[in-house]
Amino acid sequence: MIEAYWDIGRQIEEAIGNRAEYGKGLLQYLSKGLMGEFGKGFTVRNLQAMRQFYSAFTNAHSLCAELSWSHYRLLMRVEDSVRREFYLRECAESN
Repeated sequence: MIEAYWDIGRQIEEAIGNRAEYGKGLLQYLSKGLMGEFGKGFTVRNLQAMRQFYSAFTNAHSLCAELSWSHYRLLMRVEDSVRREFYLRECAESN
């Protein structure tokens, strides 16, 4: 599921880029369609988190299968990429 969230975030980032007004409308449109098809896990807020997830972890190969979406939500709050990578490794190694 982590890879799916990363890929959704990538697609949103590529579609929106730096166009803020366009992004708000697109996220609402996507949220409505995805929630209708897949359920309540695709709120605008969750789509924004997926976009942030992609921005924080741009290399899909650096993702750890041992970590859950909750782990990544916490790790995304760490702004410094070096520190974020350290905590990612520590989480994975410490279970």
